[in-house]
Amino acid sequence: MYAIIKTGGKQYRVSVGDKLKVESLAVEAGAQVTLTEVLAVSGEQGLKVGNPTIEGATVTATVLSHGTVAKRFASSSSVAVSTP
Repeated sequence: MYAIIKTGGKQYRVSVGDKLKVESLAVEAGAQVTLTEVLAVSGEQGLKVGNPTIEGATVTATVLSHGTVAKRFASSSSVAVSTP
């Protein structure tokens, strides 16, 4: 399963366990963050694309560290999608 998310004005493809460098997030290192701008999700039921986002879909991530340019986070749980 993977999701396409938007954060910091950029789009990223994320899966469980991925590590990314992203634009500044207003959370401390070690904290979890829930990203709600999920543009698409691909899983067992196929590809679901939002218009522009998927209502109820979230990606939970943990901030690993802060850098001078970006922060790194790794998705720490699966993409959760609520079906209306």
